[in-house]
Amino acid sequence: MSSTSPVLDTTPTRRNSLRLSATLLLAGQLLYILVTQFHADGDANNHPAVFGEYAGNGIWTLVHVGQFAAMAIFLAGLLALFSVLDLRAGAASWAARFGAAAAVAALALYGVLQAVDGVALKQTVNAWASAPDSEKAARFASAEAIRWLEWGVRSYHNLALGIALLLLAVALVWTARIPRPIVPLIGLSGLAYLMQGWVVGSVGFSQTETIAIVLAFALDVVWMIWLVVVAWRMPDSEAPSPG
Repeated sequence: MSSTSPVLDTTPTRRNSLRLSATLLLAGQLLYILVTQFHADGDANNHPAVFGEYAGNGIWTLVHVGQFAAMAIFLAGLLALFSVLDLRAGAASWAARFGAAAAVAALALYGVLQAVDGVALKQTVNAWASAPDSEKAARFASAEAIRWLEWGVRSYHNLALGIALLLLAVALVWTARIPRPIVPLIGLSGLAYLMQGWVVGSVGFSQTETIAIVLAFALDVVWMIWLVVVAWRMPDSEAPSPG
């Protein structure tokens, strides 16, 4: 990095903010992965079978509230990290501003997603499961319509999150004293979310989307752990040297 590149403010306030943002990011991601393990399983595209599983699931609401809380923590950490960068001019500042806006959009879209998936879908599959035979077809059609709406909202949430992470990577290119290998990992994570958004918006849930989800989780955990280590090992008098 050149001597004219903007550097991360190393005052106690900024240093503590970096530690907070890194901790929130990792805690939110790990909590999300943990809570998701309790989500009802099954072939998501075999609607007659999976809707029956959803209807019989007793912790559906708790799991989806947990997922929303975890995503909110994740995105709070991401917004805090954009704030820590404190880039005030040039292309980097615009990347950070648009990235922060994309993170806010991602949180809003995730709230809509959980309203659709965590509330509306559960109610429609319950109504289908308990309906008399004469109403089954209509109730099933309603549940499928909610499922397709879920695909749409999930697609745009993933796209917004992917854009936010890519813009974070762009902003970090101009920011000194952050280990450089973290930046491409964040960029790859953003691309994995963009892939998820494209796939689920095109064909719904699939093996390709599952691979993209696992890839994003793995990349996130690696760069977030790295950032936590950097932030908490930062001496009180200076920022870490570039990696």
